[in-house]
Amino acid sequence: MAEADPVSGPNDAHAPVPASNLTLRVASAAVLAPLALLTAYLGGWPFTLFWALAAIAVLWEWTTLVAGPNHRLMLSACGSALGVAAMVAWLGRPIAAMLLIGLGALAALIFAPRERRLWITGGIGYAGSMLLAPVLLRGDDNDGLFAMVLLFAVVWTTDVLGYFGGRAFGGPKLMPAVSPKKTWSGAITGTIGAIIVAVIASSFFGSFNKMTIVLIALMLSAAAQLGDLMESRIKREFGAKDAGTLIPGHGGVMDRLDGFWAAALIGCLIGLARGGFDDTARGLLVW
Repeated sequence: MAEADPVSGPNDAHAPVPASNLTLRVASAAVLAPLALLTAYLGGWPFTLFWALAAIAVLWEWTTLVAGPNHRLMLSACGSALGVAAMVAWLGRPIAAMLLIGLGALAALIFAPRERRLWITGGIGYAGSMLLAPVLLRGDDNDGLFAMVLLFAVVWTTDVLGYFGGRAFGGPKLMPAVSPKKTWSGAITGTIGAIIVAVIASSFFGSFNKMTIVLIALMLSAAAQLGDLMESRIKREFGAKDAGTLIPGHGGVMDRLDGFWAAALIGCLIGLARGGFDDTARGLLVW
C-alpha cells in the first residue's frame, strides 16, 4: 500500500514491476476479491471456513519464514488449534475460541526451536486474529455484512490508490528503511480515497453518521498501512522478498492480507470495546 509500485513487490525502489507479474496480480485479485465478498455475503460456515483457511495458510507461511519448513509437528498442532477455534467461533463461543488459540500458542512454545519461540508464538497470535477478527465482526446479524464491506472497501482502496498516488506524485518516502517504495503521497492519496469510498458505501447500508464513517475509515486506512509496513519489516528481518508463493503475482497470503489483518484487528477491538461479543460490528459502526 501507499507505494510507488504494487504492494509486496521487490525491495528495489527503482525496479519496475514486469507486465506479466502485474497481469498475474490483477487475475488473482479478480478471483479472490469476489470470493471474499461472496463469503461475506453468505456469512455462517462458508465465511468462517474461508477465514480459517486463510489463517492456517498465514500460520504456515509465518512458521516457514521464521523457522524453516522442517517443523511439521509444531505446525500440525498449532494449525489444529486454529481449525478447532474456527469451529467453536462459528458455534458462537468466541471466548472458547480465544482459549484454543492460546493452546496453540502453548504448543508453539513446546515444539518450536528455542531461538524462534517468541517469533512463532507471535505467529499464532497473528493467524488467530486473522481468523477471529472477521468472524466476530461478521457474526453481528444487524451490521456484520456492512462491517466487512467497509473493511474491504477501505483496505482495497488504500492499496490501489496508494499505488497510483505514489506513482503519480512520488515525493518523500514513508519509511525507506523498512519499505523503500512507499511514499507519503501514496499514503495520503490512499487514505483520502478510502474515506470517500467508505462514505459512499455507507449510503447503501442505512443511515450511518457520515462523520463517524469518516473517522472509522481514517483509522482503518492508517492501520492497514501500518500492517503492510510491519510485514515488510518482518520479511526484511528474515531476508525474504515474499512471505510465500500461494497467490500468483502477490507472493503469499500474508503478503495479500497484511493490511486487511491490521484493519480488521483494530476494527474488531473497537467493536468489542463498545459493543461486546454480541454487537461487535455495531460497536464499530454506531457511535
